[in-house]
Amino acid sequence: FVFKLTVARQQDHFFQAAYLEERDAWVRDIKKAIHRIDGGQRFARKSTRKSIRLPETINLSALYLSMKDPENGIKELKLEKDKRVFNHCFTGTCVIDWLVSSNSIRNRKEGLLLASSLLSEGYLQPAGDTSKTAAEGLSDTPFLDLSDAYYYFPDSGFFCEGYSSDDDVVLKEEFRGTIVKQGCLLKQ
Repeated sequence: FVFKLTVARQQDHFFQAAYLEERDAWVRDIKKAIHRIDGGQRFARKSTRKSIRLPETINLSALYLSMKDPENGIKELKLEKDKRVFNHCFTGTCVIDWLVSSNSIRNRKEGLLLASSLLSEGYLQPAGDTSKTAAEGLSDTPFLDLSDAYYYFPDSGFFCEGYSSDDDVVLKEEFRGTIVKQGCLLKQ
């Protein structure tokens, strides 16, 4: 599910989607953007902040850094589910508990909204079938406040051992940069 995008300066960018439909949606969106820009129209990525009415006082980038703090942030764990071991990840419940304890939110419902924003903007990534299904829109919310819904930070070194599919395995590869859309940017 990898495709290559070559930009005007002859730089190649490789994108890997989790599944065929996602790859096709990305290609469709990129073609639409190119068509709008070539036609002289403006093109801007829709922001999660606007689509879910996130207050302007919330800085997702700063919140992400706080969540990753080794002392006071969310603790990355080695979790097991369905004969698979997920390394460097945490549960949805841990995220909401941390948001409540850090006074970032008033209640768990607000926590779901904020965690969904972090997920949509690429600060959190789903790991495992339960969280991936929700992130793909097959649940009431993209983020789940469940102890069996696993998530990870995109630059954490997450990997899955045991029975797994290709889209669960990151093979201890470290990716850098801001994630704009869920998926993996492959190194050249």
